[in-house]
Amino acid sequence: MASIFPTWADLTLFEQVYWTITIPATLIFIILLVMTVFGGDMDSDVDVDTNVDSDISHGDSIPFQFLSLKNIVAFFTVFGWSGIGFVHAGLATWLVILLSVICGLIMMVAMASLFYFMSRLAESGTLKMNNAVGKLGEVYLVIPAKRKGMGKVQINVQGSLRTLDAITDEPENLPTSSIIQVLDVIDDQILLVKKQG
Repeated sequence: MASIFPTWADLTLFEQVYWTITIPATLIFIILLVMTVFGGDMDSDVDVDTNVDSDISHGDSIPFQFLSLKNIVAFFTVFGWSGIGFVHAGLATWLVILLSVICGLIMMVAMASLFYFMSRLAESGTLKMNNAVGKLGEVYLVIPAKRKGMGKVQINVQGSLRTLDAITDEPENLPTSSIIQVLDVIDDQILLVKKQG
């Protein structure tokens, strides 16, 4: 254990710098990891790119974020531990710095890629109403005739059964359990349907 955590006096100045970077970065990284796992993720509040939330609210995809708090902390954590390992391997000072910087950058790219692809997966689950056009469904709540009110339909969209608002141009009300077909999407949120058959 003493070889892993040597006494401060036994370290060279170069090693002390690496340990000074590594310990705080590791502690912060662990705290961020625990907060992410247990739902206390604060990354969106402290990302270097602070426009992410507004981009998402306007329906854009989450951008690839290379510079974020998590990525910077991960860089210094891996930079520090790899540097300490390279020092113990007996490598030259310049090589230790070069290799630890490369390891830190690889970690940043890996984490940025991970969060980017996780956000893309979440985004793929978002309902795109236009995918309902042409599909058949069933009236869940009566739809008043000639767009005089709104009802609800149940329809299978993007692999799951959803209950969505609907209107119709039909001359008569569409009663519950009627089979309908989606003709169009009004205002990106209301289905225009007709009676099928």
